[in-house]
Amino acid sequence: MSVDAVMTSHRNRRMMIGIMGLVFAMVGLAFASVPLYQLFCQVTGYGGTTQVSIQAPGSSAGAILREVRFNAHTQPDLKWQFSGPQKPVQVTPGEEVMIHYTATNLGDTPSTGTSTFNVTPFKAGPYFMKIDCFCFEEQTLQPGETVSMPVVFYIDPEIDEDSNTQEIPEITLSYTFFAVEN
Repeated sequence: MSVDAVMTSHRNRRMMIGIMGLVFAMVGLAFASVPLYQLFCQVTGYGGTTQVSIQAPGSSAGAILREVRFNAHTQPDLKWQFSGPQKPVQVTPGEEVMIHYTATNLGDTPSTGTSTFNVTPFKAGPYFMKIDCFCFEEQTLQPGETVSMPVVFYIDPEIDEDSNTQEIPEITLSYTFFAVEN
């Protein structure tokens, strides 16, 4: 075998190892992208992701009243009826509010679901603070069982100081339930 053939074979082997490493890195990144994106959204409020808090600071004088509406959706593969409060709630920033969503298993076997959430407009996400929520927790309902699921939240008073959010009169909190495969 000539020296050129050995050098070419060696370069081809290095190229193949490099390509295989790139493929493995891309597959690893694909698996890590969902949790990394979720972490990014939770930290920044991007995409209407709400923030988590321990306690509401209390309302302040002169705060702009906001109307909060509630949406509830269920994916077709989950045989649940899921609903939120029918009437919007008037919220003063800093004021702690508790509302309840309701879920009923319409199927004839136990089923488990988990939910995701967001707020719109998206720019309100960093100011929508949840204290207690059923989101991201698996909920198992027996056939015909109905449960009430509380959500405790407040709107950060800093929403009134941000020139990009002062004009927001209405915020919508949306949840979507998905079936969990056992």
